[in-house]
Amino acid sequence: MACFDARRRAQAARRFDRRTSSGFYAPLTGSRRGRRRGEAPETGRLSMKTMQGPGIFLAQFLGDSAPFDDLKSIAGWAAGHGYRGVQLPTWDKRLIDLEKAAGSKDYCDEIAGICREAGVEITDLSTHLQGQLVAVHPAFDEAFDGFAVPQVRGNPKARQAWAVEQMKLAAKASAHFGFKSHVTFPGALAWPFLYPWPQRPAGLVDTAFEELAKRWVPILDAFDAAGCNVGYEIHPGEDVFDGATFEMFLAACGDHPRCQINYDPSHFLLQQLDYLEFIDIYHERICAFHVKDAEFNPTGRQGVYSGYQPWTKRAGRFRSLGDGQVDFAGIFSKLAEYDYDSWAVLEWECCLKSPEQGAAEGAPFIASHIIEVTDKAFDDFASGGTDAAANRRMLGIEG
Repeated sequence: MACFDARRRAQAARRFDRRTSSGFYAPLTGSRRGRRRGEAPETGRLSMKTMQGPGIFLAQFLGDSAPFDDLKSIAGWAAGHGYRGVQLPTWDKRLIDLEKAAGSKDYCDEIAGICREAGVEITDLSTHLQGQLVAVHPAFDEAFDGFAVPQVRGNPKARQAWAVEQMKLAAKASAHFGFKSHVTFPGALAWPFLYPWPQRPAGLVDTAFEELAKRWVPILDAFDAAGCNVGYEIHPGEDVFDGATFEMFLAACGDHPRCQINYDPSHFLLQQLDYLEFIDIYHERICAFHVKDAEFNPTGRQGVYSGYQPWTKRAGRFRSLGDGQVDFAGIFSKLAEYDYDSWAVLEWECCLKSPEQGAAEGAPFIASHIIEVTDKAFDDFASGGTDAAANRRMLGIEG
């Protein structure tokens, strides 16, 4: 792969810098250029879409006691709290056996049926732990070893091969379920060098992204064959942790159409990134949405780099929905404006509140924020109809 040099970096940035002179963002595609988002070209009428939800990511709620220890019980628990969908972590066979799901559509139908009978549907699959292992810097070998099956622990090469195979199995399983999106982590090679001290040697970061793309493109191709997008959770600890690094990764992957984003505003708030403008810039690549809250309260003692402190003492903390500082009204409005029609999925993490209370409060919170988009303009009552000849007369155009 050619070096990801400064010229290609600038090209990547320009692809997403589409603000017009008025300050609004022009769409990438030509099909909607010159129209309001969601406006049908033939009639000028609105044809916007409503997102689905509420959903819940089950990873943080699994446990050894009922109802959190098997799929049927935890799906019923989620439905009882008002959730319409569940996002399944694929590393716990109590919920799903990924190898069976990749090899048998009948098995996938059975899993989906268990959830339907409990009152929910499956939103999509998650491979966050396996995706992390596609690329691991040696400094984190021991820390991440527990994410893998025992047979490959202590063997980074075998662990990576296992992780890649897991991702390809997830692609096949997603196809059997008929899913259009999948969520994961991209992993990291350059993360230990995030802060530029000591000075990084020239080309170090470029080489990391070249290698990251080399490992992921075959996986993205597998998801492409499955008709499914890969939503990377943009997250500190990954080499893809903000918009600029996503652009670098996307460019290194050759603008792969399946290279997409699992949007999670909590990680952006904690690094003081404008998470609303992020939607303006990258909405065409957002295929999934983790609804997670956070707060950032810097002091004279600590700011963004406060990770050595315990969670309750950090300047940046994850919080249950509604307890943090994320502007969810703004987020749901922007996603509605840009026709996001996939799921709004609670990823619960909080340093203070219990998971049971967080889950109970999460479903109504998300439901109250989902915007049922309109199919008509609010000023239709004053419409005089559409008449091309009248339009020309009103503009003073002859003929």
